[in-house]
Amino acid sequence: MARERLVSAEAHEEDAEQGVAPALRPRRLGEYVGQTDLVERVRIAVQAAKERGEPMDHVLLHGPPGLGKTTLAHVIAAEMGTRAVVTSGPVLSKAGDLVGTLTRLGLGDVLFIDEIHRLPAAVEEYIYPAMEEYRVDFTVDQGMHARMVTLPLKPFTLIGATTRAGLLTQALRSRFGLSHHLDFYGQEELERILCRAAGLLGVEADERSLATLAERSRGTPRVALRLLRRVRDWAQVKGRGKVDDGAVAAGLALEGVDEHGLDELDRKYMRTLARTYRGGPVGLETLAATLSEDSDTLEDLVEPYLLRKGFLARTRQGRRLTAEGANKVGEKLLNTDLFES
Repeated sequence: MARERLVSAEAHEEDAEQGVAPALRPRRLGEYVGQTDLVERVRIAVQAAKERGEPMDHVLLHGPPGLGKTTLAHVIAAEMGTRAVVTSGPVLSKAGDLVGTLTRLGLGDVLFIDEIHRLPAAVEEYIYPAMEEYRVDFTVDQGMHARMVTLPLKPFTLIGATTRAGLLTQALRSRFGLSHHLDFYGQEELERILCRAAGLLGVEADERSLATLAERSRGTPRVALRLLRRVRDWAQVKGRGKVDDGAVAAGLALEGVDEHGLDELDRKYMRTLARTYRGGPVGLETLAATLSEDSDTLEDLVEPYLLRKGFLARTRQGRRLTAEGANKVGEKLLNTDLFES
């Protein structure tokens, strides 16, 4: 079985290990790095809600994975003095799953639903009255004996997170009082996150090494923390116990992560596009079949970063490798006319 991609922004099992990820997660808004506009909006909303003695408005967070949506839900719960209950759209496959979760919420609790766009339509219908009127209506029995039962809920805050905001129904989207798109992190912000994490992990690391890790983290805190842990392990076993230039270079080389933050799947994608399809254009499904990968994996986890780096272009005809992308994998494009105006 292939190992999980180190630079993938998707959550790994190790990211949820007790005592690792939870310990590194900021607990208050003052500790939350990045997303400045969002943090300020949340700060104001939290303060206003506390002064009124009400739950905070429902919040919709959308953007790529690994940017801190789950973390922010825990931070909001801590700021409100309540607890966060975490679940996901695919888990709530039946109306009973959602009703059971909602009825267990305490006053002011935060319900975080990850990948909320994957809620089944039949389940989503129960969310509307819960969000607006703090009640759930469901039918008991069938036929002539059917009757409607209404369960009152304690006022709560729903925080929905999605990587595909376009798949949300307008009916659901309109019920959130606060909606925000999370952006990728800058170099300085990632360095601050890594510096804090190194201190919490008891890792000795110099500024230049942390800067190198930040450069290869694809603008994603989850990836940055994962790289730090892998380099820490290499330094402990193979090095001198310190995260320095040598440990970073050797540790990331072992994991196949280059100076641009690309791993073997990224490079394989670009080499295939250059060698097999002469740089493109080529359709996503065709590329996926050639690479023996799922098309959703390529579209969600590989292409976004290549597009940001300028190595890939999406056109109506299909995917094209740019001249810069071809140079990155040491290939020469034969159809250079594709890049002329």
